[in-house]
Amino acid sequence: MKQEQINQVKSVVRNVPDFPVPGIQFKDLTTAFKNPQALQIMREGLAELYADKGVTKVVGIEARGFIGGAMLAVDLNAGFVPLRKPGKLPAETIQKTYSKEYGTDVIEIHKDAITPEDVVVIHDDLLATGGTFASFSD
Repeated sequence: MKQEQINQVKSVVRNVPDFPVPGIQFKDLTTAFKNPQALQIMREGLAELYADKGVTKVVGIEARGFIGGAMLAVDLNAGFVPLRKPGKLPAETIQKTYSKEYGTDVIEIHKDAITPEDVVVIHDDLLATGGTFASFSD
């Protein structure tokens, strides 16, 4: 990805101060998602990063991680696995509680979603403290 493309995407990302609590500078990607050029740049950039890595599954973290995660899975010819809030998945799940910069949360994944043979990319719309991701790394 070229620097001018990165700058184009950055220019349409909205900064929301003090959301969801005072002191947090929230980077709102919905403004980039609604911009067709920015969305295409993000899609192509993600696919470039993981092409030829043998990825078999993309895990998308609820909820905005579903957007880029599903596109990435299609581009990589991989499966898509949603990581969801409690009670949203219909089959047996694994549940983890994790800490965020402003509290705690719980996330679930289907127990049979990933096998030991899978090569997995975990996708979210941003990485703040990494709390959601870290909750499943153990």
